[in-house]
Amino acid sequence: MEMLKRFETFLSPAECEVMDGLDSPIKIQSFLNTIPYSADIFYRCPLRVLRERKAHCFDGALFAASAFRRIGHPPLILELIPNGHDDDHILALFKRRNHWGAVAQSNFTGIRYREPVYRSLRELVMSFFEDFFNSAGEKTLVGYRGPINLKVFDRLDWMSSDTGLETLSTEMDRYRVQPVISVEMAASLAQVDERSLRAGLLGANEAGLFKVH
Repeated sequence: MEMLKRFETFLSPAECEVMDGLDSPIKIQSFLNTIPYSADIFYRCPLRVLRERKAHCFDGALFAASAFRRIGHPPLILELIPNGHDDDHILALFKRRNHWGAVAQSNFTGIRYREPVYRSLRELVMSFFEDFFNSAGEKTLVGYRGPINLKVFDRLDWMSSDTGLETLSTEMDRYRVQPVISVEMAASLAQVDERSLRAGLLGANEAGLFKVH
């Protein structure tokens, strides 16, 4: 809990009030929904997200994990792995009544919050499958990595400092990828229909979209 105590020392009274209000998964998601999606190539720690009100999916997942930690949940994240034609996507995980749910910041409307109704992580991951597509309408989800408990990265001061976030991102690659579809399945996936594509990109920051060649 030393990391959490350190984080608290940086909070102003107004910032502490904001964080205290994030006392449930849906409130954490609602906060992320109010801030713009970042197209920046660098990472923001949770403290910086709170202050700048800007985040991409990595930043948002770390912020949500820190908010979960404050209300007694372990700071768990999970990485959704694409086929090479898309960006990966990071979720913050939580459990209620032994079922998994997720909170996320995303440039796509369909890959954010999930209710805690999924009996396994694979079941949760597959709930993102049809909505996990790139700006060309290609379905791209092929696997996942995690859960990853950010407590093991506390030495990097990830809640309060940007300095160690590149290292954290690199060290996540040590975790084994769990495939969710085969190579044969991936090769025969249908394109997303035009209406679903438009809905998925509603309000997207175009600068933050994966460049499909």
